[in-house]
Amino acid sequence: MSLKIGRVQKKFLLLLFHKFSMGIYFPLRRRAETLRRIDREWEAVRAETLRHAIAALYRNKLIHMKELADGRLEITLSDRGKKRALTYQLDEIRIQSPGSWDGRWRLVMFDIPKSKKNIRNPFRFHLKKMGFYQYQKSVFVHPFPCKDEIEFLIEMYGIRPHVRQLTVAELDNDLHLKKIFGDAGLQVR
Repeated sequence: MSLKIGRVQKKFLLLLFHKFSMGIYFPLRRRAETLRRIDREWEAVRAETLRHAIAALYRNKLIHMKELADGRLEITLSDRGKKRALTYQLDEIRIQSPGSWDGRWRLVMFDIPKSKKNIRNPFRFHLKKMGFYQYQKSVFVHPFPCKDEIEFLIEMYGIRPHVRQLTVAELDNDLHLKKIFGDAGLQVR
């Protein structure tokens, strides 16, 4: 049975997930920025619409609700809700262009063992979707900072021991890479 989730419910799950996971996925320098963005999103959702969305999420066992002794309501993600929120988060992950290139390449290398081979292709797929160029079979390159995004993927797939990240100033075929990323509309010079 496929569970239908509306726009407001999806937004609520993601916002709850962000509030819940700030310490895990967001480094200190990005917490304030993320909190401001989350607060703006909360303001955009009307109270009545939000109540209906929360009730539906509770009925579908995606959240837990508990009334505290002081009368406040505590809402937390269920395990099922966390999985759903991670799926949505994964679909929306993007590498932001800083405006100008710093002249360094970001390499992601991995050697995922056969016991986890079902993770290799989805990991590769998400790297390509995020704009990485496949430099070799298990080596991908991108011109812009992306450590946080890669850390999220590593945690999501549980593959920390098998993935390495490098930042390098020079690659032997960097003209080829500049052309590839330049043709994709990125400002790499």
